[in-house]
Amino acid sequence: MKLVLLGPPGVGKGTQAQLLSAWLKVPVISTGDMLRAAVAAGTELGQAAQWHMNSGQLVPDQMMVDLVKARIEAQDCQVGFILDGFPRTVQQAIALSELGVGVECVLALKLSDAVIVRRLSGRWVHPASGRVYHTMHHPPQRDLLDDVTGEPLVQREDDCAETVQARLEVYHQQTEPLLSYYSNATEGPLCHQVSAQGDAEEVHAQLKALLHAQS
Repeated sequence: MKLVLLGPPGVGKGTQAQLLSAWLKVPVISTGDMLRAAVAAGTELGQAAQWHMNSGQLVPDQMMVDLVKARIEAQDCQVGFILDGFPRTVQQAIALSELGVGVECVLALKLSDAVIVRRLSGRWVHPASGRVYHTMHHPPQRDLLDDVTGEPLVQREDDCAETVQARLEVYHQQTEPLLSYYSNATEGPLCHQVSAQGDAEEVHAQLKALLHAQS
């Protein structure tokens, strides 16, 4: 099965992609992970993409298309895959179709902007260990201090409320139109919108039920 997962940042796409991958036994193609790896490795693509990622903007379409094209040609994608983070624009979706990639289903996760901002901007980390805290769901024992070392926690730049809001604005302007694009495509994949308000297992159960019904 060839699936596309859509939704704003912080909605839980990565978690659901991994759960669906284990259930369907197909790989997840996460363009976010691929781009971060390229940035960390200092490749030409990584250097070109870093500015866009740091500013909360989308990486140029052709750069993303080339990245995805190379990945879906790998042997492990022949039986299917889950696209997480691509396409992000209608132009990318058209390019994906022109590559001859027959996406069968689009699953769009929905959540209000206010909930997403609370989810993401409440995240703090201990840089040395990578331990993650959340001011609402998993707060440290002492305000903004690591439980183990007592050292100060920091907030990643892309978790700051202002950056989160900027990312959401980009999503609404450039990615949200994909819902209409896929819903109105006469011969396109089935497009389902699913609330991401519940916990991960509840959302996963909804997605499985939709895919069962489709098959």
